[in-house]
Amino acid sequence: MIITEIKPFTEILSSLKGYNKIFLIGCGECAAICKTGGEAELNKIKTLLEEQGKIVTGACIPDAPCLAAQIKTGLAKNISGLRQADVILIFACGLGVQSVKANNRLSQAVLPALNTVCGAVMDAGGNFYEKCSLCGECVLAVTGGICPITVCSKGLLNGPCGGVDKGKCEVDKDKDCAWVLIYKELEKEKKLDNFKEIRKPKDFKKTTKPHKLIMVSS
Repeated sequence: MIITEIKPFTEILSSLKGYNKIFLIGCGECAAICKTGGEAELNKIKTLLEEQGKIVTGACIPDAPCLAAQIKTGLAKNISGLRQADVILIFACGLGVQSVKANNRLSQAVLPALNTVCGAVMDAGGNFYEKCSLCGECVLAVTGGICPITVCSKGLLNGPCGGVDKGKCEVDKDKDCAWVLIYKELEKEKKLDNFKEIRKPKDFKKTTKPHKLIMVSS
């Protein structure tokens, strides 16, 4: 899931300078789980904006505003409020912001209310952990399911480095060395031969941005 945080209200208010009528869009999936773009957050920002003399013309919370079909449906159902708005304030990740911009036929300005932090997994306690860097060249099959690009502070494909000390990372003494964790996992899986393999440098062409994947129907 995509992890987001709400921008400081002073920053949001500054970005809205010159705009008086605002339509709010949230996200019913990632941002709602992060408590940055659900109903409670939109209600709170509505109150704060109205206290500053702004007019909120409406709001909607599609499950996934990054999906064109969902945001188009959400916008169509709220067309009256949208027509009254000078600007759309979006409580979703950067993907959601750009999806709204691409699919809003009224062409108002779109502004982000959130900072997009990273992709992460969520544990049973509701804590978020970044586990994948979306590098386009996955090595989890040979590293015991632990991503060295993300978990290693240096992003090493071959490790550990010379700075490891008693299983801890030299960059962060409170952090376990990713390659020590990988070694232990491969040992448990009886796949220590994987540890001896020298991995070639990444093919950075695979991380050239922006990515594009064209779906061709058969």
